[in-house]
Amino acid sequence: MTTVDVLVIGEALIDIVRTPDGAVEHVGGSPANVALGLGRRGIDVALLTQIGADDRAAMIQEHLRRSGVTVRDESVSLARTSTAVAHLGPDGSASYDFDIVWDSFPEPEGLRSRILHTGSIAAFLAPGDDSVRAILRSADAGLVTFDPNIRPALVGDHVRALALFEETCRLAHVVKMSDEDAAWLLPDRTPEQAVDAVLAWGPSLVVVTLGSDGALLGGGDIRVHVPAVRVSAVDTIGAGDTFMASLLVSLARDGMPRTEAEIAAMGGRAVRAAAITVSRAGADLPWAAELED
Repeated sequence: MTTVDVLVIGEALIDIVRTPDGAVEHVGGSPANVALGLGRRGIDVALLTQIGADDRAAMIQEHLRRSGVTVRDESVSLARTSTAVAHLGPDGSASYDFDIVWDSFPEPEGLRSRILHTGSIAAFLAPGDDSVRAILRSADAGLVTFDPNIRPALVGDHVRALALFEETCRLAHVVKMSDEDAAWLLPDRTPEQAVDAVLAWGPSLVVVTLGSDGALLGGGDIRVHVPAVRVSAVDTIGAGDTFMASLLVSLARDGMPRTEAEIAAMGGRAVRAAAITVSRAGADLPWAAELED
């Protein structure tokens, strides 16, 4: 039996970024980015994903390996590796067109993790989404974390997506959303109300990132607003994944925060990490040395 600090379950793909100068390919996928961020921070992390036996898969595996991520052997299971075409707006924000497959899969054998993380397309795209939740139910991980990272074009109609979101939240200890996720899933609610709603489903900590306004973190009766770090933004690709990876680093090293000061410190570290990512192109998540106090 192999034990790792964090097992990340979810998609890894190739982002094809189209710019006026042409197209550039980068490794992407929210769960893969989270795993990358953990590896760069010195966390023992494994990724269970679905890729093909092709050149793009080799690019993904090598990129993650260089950052200390173990890609599980059973991840090579598709006819071809999935892609997402990223279109960058004038403000650096990205929208995506996806060509992705997420199939059913068994629970990995011989692997135990202290923390289990999942989210994004993998939690919503059939038929593999049911496999994800089956692992969440059966896993003996001490903590389960979830980031929906909603892609409206892929998650199906709102009623189905909201039901799957709630079902997955009920299996998680920590849930992180962007303000855009919260607005799509729980319309007509403020971020504060969205935190309250998700906490009522059972998680111990709920986080809503607010872009340039920082982040809101809530647990029990505690609500903490963490201001953003001002930087010159290049693009927002990977910012939310950086925030999620930082939360996981804090959980792996310090456990679940209990006090207002502990929650604020966790949020502050995540905001600072995300600021580094948005200050440079693509999902280039920070290394440990860049975040030393």
